[in-house]
Amino acid sequence: MSDSYQAALAFLYGRIDYERAVAMPYGSGELKLDRMRDLLARLDNPQDGLPIVHVAGTKGKGSTSAMIASVLSAAGHSTGLFTSPHLERLEERFRIDGRPCSEDELAVLVDRLRPVVAEMDREAEAPGDAGPTYFELTTAVGLLHFAERRVAAAVLEVGLGGRLDSTNVCMPRVTVITSISFDHMKQLGNTLEAIAREKAGIVKRGVPLVSGVTTEGPRLAIEEICRAQSAPLVQLGRDFDYVYRAASSVDESPARSTIDFVCRTQGREQFERDVQVGLLGEHQGANAAVTLAVVDQLRDQGWSIAESACRCGLADVNWPARVEVIARRPTIILDSAHNVASIAALVQTISESFAVRERLLIFATTQEKQIAEMLAALLPQFDRVIFTRYQNNPRGVPPDDLASFAREVSDLPIDVCPDPPAAWRRAQDLIAEDDLLCITGSFFIAAEMRNQIMTHPLSLLSHRIGARRRLIL
Repeated sequence: MSDSYQAALAFLYGRIDYERAVAMPYGSGELKLDRMRDLLARLDNPQDGLPIVHVAGTKGKGSTSAMIASVLSAAGHSTGLFTSPHLERLEERFRIDGRPCSEDELAVLVDRLRPVVAEMDREAEAPGDAGPTYFELTTAVGLLHFAERRVAAAVLEVGLGGRLDSTNVCMPRVTVITSISFDHMKQLGNTLEAIAREKAGIVKRGVPLVSGVTTEGPRLAIEEICRAQSAPLVQLGRDFDYVYRAASSVDESPARSTIDFVCRTQGREQFERDVQVGLLGEHQGANAAVTLAVVDQLRDQGWSIAESACRCGLADVNWPARVEVIARRPTIILDSAHNVASIAALVQTISESFAVRERLLIFATTQEKQIAEMLAALLPQFDRVIFTRYQNNPRGVPPDDLASFAREVSDLPIDVCPDPPAAWRRAQDLIAEDDLLCITGSFFIAAEMRNQIMTHPLSLLSHRIGARRRLIL
């Protein structure tokens, strides 16, 4: 790890970081697109030359972004992918054709930012003003990286909401809203319609929007905004649809789900049958259908994207911590589900695609989530739960508090561990070779538990000890 790379990380992590802040001032003067536009203008507006697909949504936006990028790369279009947060390394946020930005590239890009940020900081010394935030700077790094590498396409995932998100300074070729459900209500609103309006803030005049939203209230809100912006709207359940077939016995061997896809736009009908999807779950089938609808819009704009590229891109997409099987015998699943809707999708996927004997849950989550509702959906599917707290973000909920929530909705056996290393040690005591361990509740716990499992792998001896201990605990 070079000194210049470490200095680049220190510079970025030293900025205001609302991904890790306990309170996010969404809607206040601290989050405003004027500052992001100013930052990019001082960097010669790298976004202006990029053909962009802009993706928002409560859940599925990261997976859908990865699917779109995978298809475009498979079609021969050099494609940048900007996502957040990252699992292990910051460079994961800036990928080109699946490869993260290198350490050296990141250091050079951050050096481009330093004098601009220093100047903006000096100008922001007035009370109530501030210089660029961590997310604004990482967004700028991604756009600079893609522009300098002259990608043929860039897929940008919204960080939070849409209307005020730092990515919402682009003029995309297609916009996408994957789904609407309850999350970040303090920032985005307490109704699905209000959340939909915030997400639909990415809609641009005349630019087609592909929507995976089927619930009536938010669907109508999105339709209204598209009419006001004269933005063509392509909707799941109306203009395109899919039939999902779940993979089975994934705990025994790798398997892919499939979908049949149909799209009816521009007076024509398109069918694609038995399309393999590399990510598990019916929610990923919906994301794959949204991806194919985006491809249809890009083809209408003259993009060359063969059906074989769609099939290859969807089958081979790699997107960690989304019902990710990282081990078998015992089966270990990592999932970043962090709201009620994504927990429901996880539960459905485990029920459809895994056939194990006993199930152990490791759970940690973030403040301001619907904790009781998440646990009410999860706990009936498991035989025991370990509560813990991730360490690299102050927004984590104390595990004793999680246990209190759990006791109100379940009599499941509970273990409380202060941190991921302790949770992993306890899991090794409990799990047997034929069992399933699921780790979920937050992107941050998925990241920290992944690190524990990869650096301290489960041994065969641990399996046998766990099998014996499980009989007497």
